[in-house]
Amino acid sequence: MEYHPFYPYMLEAARIAEYGRGATAPNPTVGALLVRDRHIVACGWHRLCGTPHAEIHALADARAKGVEPSQCTLVVTLEPCHHYGKTPPCSKAILEAGIRHVVIGALDPTPKASGGARFLAEHGVHVEYGIAEDICRNLIADFLHWQNTTLPYVVLKLASTIDGRIATRTGHSRWITGEKARLRVHSLRATSHAVLIGGNTFRADNPLLTCRDARLPGERIVPWASPCSIPDIQAPVSDVMLHDQPLLPQPRAVIVTSSLPDPLAPFHLLQKRPQDTIFLTSAKAAREETADLLRAKGITVIGTETLREALETLRTELRCYRILCEGGGHLGLALLEQGLVNEFELHMAPKIIGDNAAVPLFSGRTVDKMEDALTLALRKIGTLDADSILLFQ
Repeated sequence: MEYHPFYPYMLEAARIAEYGRGATAPNPTVGALLVRDRHIVACGWHRLCGTPHAEIHALADARAKGVEPSQCTLVVTLEPCHHYGKTPPCSKAILEAGIRHVVIGALDPTPKASGGARFLAEHGVHVEYGIAEDICRNLIADFLHWQNTTLPYVVLKLASTIDGRIATRTGHSRWITGEKARLRVHSLRATSHAVLIGGNTFRADNPLLTCRDARLPGERIVPWASPCSIPDIQAPVSDVMLHDQPLLPQPRAVIVTSSLPDPLAPFHLLQKRPQDTIFLTSAKAAREETADLLRAKGITVIGTETLREALETLRTELRCYRILCEGGGHLGLALLEQGLVNEFELHMAPKIIGDNAAVPLFSGRTVDKMEDALTLALRKIGTLDADSILLFQ
């Protein structure tokens, strides 16, 4: 297949866009590069909602390095905005910088912000779009989801052996996967506003659910190889730029359970992270004395009747836009059955337990015919040391 000359540059722009993942919500994740004589001379990404966009950071980076933007091609993953919101329109800043060639990954799907490509073209700029479009649209999949629903973007992560077991018959599961795969989990937490688990996982594992690694964008573990890697093409991202990226606070811990715990029980979340802990329970349980005692500790208790309502509450009232579900197979299956999972990342270790009594990856359904099975689409396959990472959507 013959690629557009700026295709590999667009892949690099998409890679650095990920540095802002999570912090830009509910804005899209966007990356931008300035290219001169086939070399990337400046770069930028959208760092935080309400602050300058990727193109503005790329222009500032160029000026800081003494690079004249008018001599460069701008490569940006999403169409430059053309409206006055929390920041001025990027389209006008690009024109004022004297840039005469703009390469765009995906056009902006929102009527409010779109129009930048047409504006630039009408003012004599050579505009190309649709370069690595699938990759750039996937980059803003969460943004598109927020635009069209009242739900958070949910990433389900589970780890299993190749025979589909997540623990032995005794419940022992440490560790199914290797160190790099476990670091990947912290990368996912680093870009999430909340980590979701079920009551059984809460009681059995007594987790803290904090992000202990991958706090900076440059330290995050990504298992996917670029589809068009060119070693010589890499954006000049400095340590200063990475450290300037605002970090998300620790993700909030969310537990789905019908049975609320004793507030004095020695669970890490109750005693060490009460202000960050949320229980999603039944409306009846949320009215009982235990719920009030938990609230007195600073813990949030929300009563809802359905998972969908619970997730909507997390987004609309608590601003949890990206949620990582690390719950067991029961919660994961419930989310999948109700169409509430946007991405399912399966970490599969090259191990076989071979015990029918071991804990399966999913359980709880009764299926007589294969056409009744849940069907997922495999989007990516990666590896982290000996473990395989499969991404389903």
